[in-house]
Amino acid sequence: MILRTVEQVRRVFLVIAGFTLLLAGVVMLVTPGPGIAAILLGLGLLAAEFVWARRLMGRIKHEGGKWKDAVMGPPKE
Repeated sequence: MILRTVEQVRRVFLVIAGFTLLLAGVVMLVTPGPGIAAILLGLGLLAAEFVWARRLMGRIKHEGGKWKDAVMGPPKE
């Protein structure tokens, strides 16, 4: 019974921390601060609990790889 409660508290903490970081990141996009990093950290925490966040992180990784290849060129072998 205690293990179930501890797991629920952990999940609630992750969700609250994830949404807090996500919101702070959005605010930091228009104010000084590492907004994109906070958004990515928040999404990373939320991806542990929500499928939509996991899909969004996958899409960001895919698009980021395309941007990296466009800027730096394709990987050399």
